[in-house]
Amino acid sequence: KEIVQKLKEDGISEGQEHKKIFRPWGYYISLLEESIWKIKVISVKPGGKLSLQMHHHRAEHWVVVKGTAKVEIDTKKILLSENQSCYIPLKTKHRLSNPGKIPLKIIEVQSGSYLGEDDIERFEDNYGRSNI
Repeated sequence: KEIVQKLKEDGISEGQEHKKIFRPWGYYISLLEESIWKIKVISVKPGGKLSLQMHHHRAEHWVVVKGTAKVEIDTKKILLSENQSCYIPLKTKHRLSNPGKIPLKIIEVQSGSYLGEDDIERFEDNYGRSNI
């Protein structure tokens, strides 16, 4: 309890939330962040699917480091293997899913004027979540 309070006082983000954030589809870990960019590791369970979403203030680059990714960007659907990547422009509907049998791991690089988790407009979600 005292350690968490000290982290909060010192402005260290782990005082507010854990580094590893669990979601119904898997988890993500924020690795590095500055004012206009953030780097995350995202792990998606086999069969897992993120919501069809859009961000108003950030673009994203996804690099597959393990497994196979099914990526939807607007109406385009592509499969990415290890060492392949894609770019999701600002204000573009997109979704990431794992069609494989092993956990999918990607590196996500976000860039934009605002990087908060509340910059998600959801259009479809398999887990009953609405906009946060």
